[in-house]
Amino acid sequence: MPHMDDPYQWLEDVTGSEALDWVRTRNEESTGELAGPGRFEDIRAELLEVLDSDERIPYPRQRAEHFYNFWQDTEHPRGLWRRTTHERYRDADPGWEVLLDLDALATLEEENWVWGGAQVLRPGYGRALLQLSRGGADASVVREFDLDTREFVEDGFRLPEAKTRVGWLDRDRIYVGTDFGEGSLTTSGYPRVLKEWRRGTPLSAATTVFEGKPNDVSVFVAQDSTVGFERTVLGRAPDFFTSEVFLRLDLSDAAAGTGPDLVRVDVPDDAGMDLHREWLLVTTRTPWTIGERTYPGGALLVIRLDAFLAGDRDLTALFEPDEHTSLSMHTWTRHHLIVATLEDVKTRIDVLTPDGAGGWSREPLPGVPEVGAAEIVTTDPDHGDDYVLQTGGFTEPATLLLGRIGTEPRVVKRSPAFFDAAGVAVEQFFATSADGTRVPYFVVGRREDGPAPTILHGYGGFEVALVPEYNGVAGRGWIARGGTYVVANIRGGGEYGPRWHLAAMREKRPRAYEDFAAVATDLVDRGITTASQLAVEGGSNGGLLTGVMLTGYPDLVGAVVSQVPLLDLRRYHLLLAGASWMAEWGDPDDPADWAYLSTFSPYQNIRPDRTYPPTLLMTSTRDDRVHPGHARKMVARMREYGHDVRYYENIEGGHGGASNNDQRATKWALIFEFLWRTLSR
Repeated sequence: MPHMDDPYQWLEDVTGSEALDWVRTRNEESTGELAGPGRFEDIRAELLEVLDSDERIPYPRQRAEHFYNFWQDTEHPRGLWRRTTHERYRDADPGWEVLLDLDALATLEEENWVWGGAQVLRPGYGRALLQLSRGGADASVVREFDLDTREFVEDGFRLPEAKTRVGWLDRDRIYVGTDFGEGSLTTSGYPRVLKEWRRGTPLSAATTVFEGKPNDVSVFVAQDSTVGFERTVLGRAPDFFTSEVFLRLDLSDAAAGTGPDLVRVDVPDDAGMDLHREWLLVTTRTPWTIGERTYPGGALLVIRLDAFLAGDRDLTALFEPDEHTSLSMHTWTRHHLIVATLEDVKTRIDVLTPDGAGGWSREPLPGVPEVGAAEIVTTDPDHGDDYVLQTGGFTEPATLLLGRIGTEPRVVKRSPAFFDAAGVAVEQFFATSADGTRVPYFVVGRREDGPAPTILHGYGGFEVALVPEYNGVAGRGWIARGGTYVVANIRGGGEYGPRWHLAAMREKRPRAYEDFAAVATDLVDRGITTASQLAVEGGSNGGLLTGVMLTGYPDLVGAVVSQVPLLDLRRYHLLLAGASWMAEWGDPDDPADWAYLSTFSPYQNIRPDRTYPPTLLMTSTRDDRVHPGHARKMVARMREYGHDVRYYENIEGGHGGASNNDQRATKWALIFEFLWRTLSR
């Protein structure tokens, strides 16, 4: 519905001629100011070297005997989908078999195709459902692809552009959730209806197997084709953090009878659930009481699935959090469970193994450094106990190790150093927030020269944890030039599990902003930087974070960079996927929720009579997740009030803001050039 106090609502017309004319003018102003010969071009060229380097690690996805990889470089800006064998992957030249050249396809079809991923048929791995988007949007087309002939299947499964959920049931049947017409989508724009579609029949003949409710976020489906454990997991997500999960155990053709037999998996609506062969894993979000036992939020629990479905609730706790430690991730191999935890944002990885008598043994995974970060890149739980481990840190380029549970992993790939880290220190500090909470943050930079221009990066939402990782772009464009880079682990994120997230949800959201402000203040108090040399930077929910720093804490910082941001919390739930995030922030149409949202919504809180730091806002026309109108309207209002603001909107890129390395290099070169000019005054 329109709001009479919003004179810039016309900028929400994403591809309207008037709105795009406004965008082009702003882009010309910003590139005219920031781009050109000199430092901008130097930075851009250096970043492109990083992004296009042939020495980068080709990160694999393990499927049976092959490692799959998607690769972009100078010659293939849109990318190659390719694969090689496990043995060849260890070689300097893995002998990649190119399955699909996206640049060639885009040229042939005169479309700006961007890779959206592949659903590969198990257990045969001979077919795939490819998702391709125009310009990087979330909406994509779906096409069936033959991995043996490396061609699209003539008269195979095809779906037009939509925010589709799709997956294999067997070679001749797939699950589809898409735009079937009126009433088939939720208010968030995602599928509400799931159907089973048989090869050789029109989509109109597909049979409904599950329906969600109109105000749900989405329905979902996943097929487990493990031999002997075939089943489908499907369900509905009423909001971003809750779900109702069902098992479809009878996988015979739904059209043959009255529909599939669905069994509810009776775990808490806000818990996570994972199935592997005979096991059911549950990750709790809030405390769960069963009988006389209460499991805390953030715990990892296990039980045999058949026992649970029969009513047994004697679960085994594989992990329970404490004040400093949280569950980071878990993944299966064929016979083992790999569990990663964070202790004050530092990684530990263990291997857990069922002993056959109801117990589980635990051993540390070899190859994980005591200091730094580590993560499991891929496993193949169908076929064995191999895994791919990545280690690294802020100043340590990534190293890839191949291992098998029970043996020492060996290094197979190393990323080159993209910047000179000599003299660069990595330190962790804790700031004290307004309510007394200790908030960790990492500082990466050279400290011997006193206060330096500093980028403070944050996110603080949706239980996303920011962990130490090597960033060649920030390293080359910022740290190597004498800048300091800071990552803040504020509430709203997942660094300390769900409790850290729940502490900054809805009406508690200002805690995240107080945490970020506390880190900014602490950086100045420690002499790491000064307020005039400090910039805040973030994207999406992090773009909202930096928008609040702009309007709520302008005296603490010298510059603001806000990427693909949410800034108008009065209308965000009406724009694209915005309704799906009301569980995180609140419902603006509820007076009680708007009472607190209105206190920090950046678009409503920018004032003509206040002084704000120089600001750069960036977004993408093809972002169909966070509406580009947020950034457009904020810039228009700031310009109306005479504030120092500039704007850049990439036509492609989706929610990532860029769809190829050239666009990524340009985007970040504009950011670094803006910050070097602003913070070096």
